[in-house]
Amino acid sequence: MPDPLNKFPINLESLARSYTETAIQTLGGIASNGESEAERVSASIALLDRGWGKPKTDNTHAISGEVRVVLREMLTDEELEEK
Repeated sequence: MPDPLNKFPINLESLARSYTETAIQTLGGIASNGESEAERVSASIALLDRGWGKPKTDNTHAISGEVRVVLREMLTDEELEEK
């Protein structure tokens, strides 16, 4: 039996995207006229992230010294299921 609360299928992503212009205008207003510096910075970051993407992070780290990997036991999928 269908759920009466879900009479209409909703594409949430599409619905959210329909508010893009309103959201950007709202963030722009807060970035320009927010009551606190924190509000203005937060709105500005949100606008930049959406317009230009978040800055890439460098996930490479220099390791000095020896790196040791110890493999005690290698199991097949079947052996893992048995355990």
